[in-house]
Amino acid sequence: MVTAIVLMNVERQKVNDVAQALAGLPGISEVYSVGGRYDLVAIIRVPSNEAMADMVTHELVKVDGIVNTETLLAFKAHSRHDLERMFSIGS
Repeated sequence: MVTAIVLMNVERQKVNDVAQALAGLPGISEVYSVGGRYDLVAIIRVPSNEAMADMVTHELVKVDGIVNTETLLAFKAHSRHDLERMFSIGS
């Protein structure tokens, strides 16, 4: 599984519309509206690097209202939440 965090600047009037459109795309597990330098953050989880490349270069560009993105590829999860989920398998 390949995970990326995409930070987005969005046209102000379209933040909710863009968030809804993104949340409906397969491969996007979560979308957050945030304060600060960016307007939205999307978490993408796909099976391969090729699927990630397709999502970032072909699918995101189709969403009207996204002005700028910065994509961060995740290498390793250090979240306690993920560890708890892993150890709860079969319980």
